Amino acid sequence: MRTFVEAATGLPTLLFTAALVVVICFWLLVAAGVTDSRSFDSDADLDALGMGGVPVAVAFSLLTVFAWLLATGAGVLLAATVPQGTATGVLRPLAACGALLASWRLTCLIVRPLHRLLPDEPGPSRSVRAPAGDRDGTPCPLREGAGHPRPRVPHDRAA
Repeated sequence: MRTFVEAATGLPTLLFTAALVVVICFWLLVAAGVTDSRSFDSDADLDALGMGGVPVAVAFSLLTVFAWLLATGAGVLLAATVPQGTATGVLRPLAACGALLASWRLTCLIVRPLHRLLPDEPGPSRSVRAPAGDRDGTPCPLREGAGHPRPRVPHDRAA
C-alpha cells in the first residue's frame, strides 16, 4: 500500500493525481446540481483531438482517469522492478508521458461508442415536436392529402 501511495503522490504522477481530484470535485458539484456537465462545451472543440462527439467534461474526465491509472500503475511497476537510482528518475517522467499518450488513445476509442449515448449537442426540446409524418421529412400516409388518402366508408350503409 505504501508503494501505491508513493507512486500516486510522487512526481510526475502527482500532476495526474491533482487533476483527478479536480475531476472528482467537478462531478460532485454536478451531482449536487451546482453546475452542469456541459459547462465547458462552448469553450473547447475536441474534434481535432479525436475526442469530439461527447461533452468536453466527459472526454477530459476519461482522459484524466485513464492517465492517472496508467501512470500510477507504471510507478508501482517501476518501484517493484527497477532499483532506486538515476534510472528511476529518468523512467518515471517517460512512463508518465507514455501513460498520457496511451490514455489519449484509449479515450478516443471509448468516446466513439459514447457519442450515441452522450451527444455533445443536445437534440431538440421535447416540447417542440414535429407532426408524426414530418419528423423524417416524408408525409404521413395515414393523413388525408398526404400521399394516399384513406378511403372513406359511409356509416349508414344499407345491407
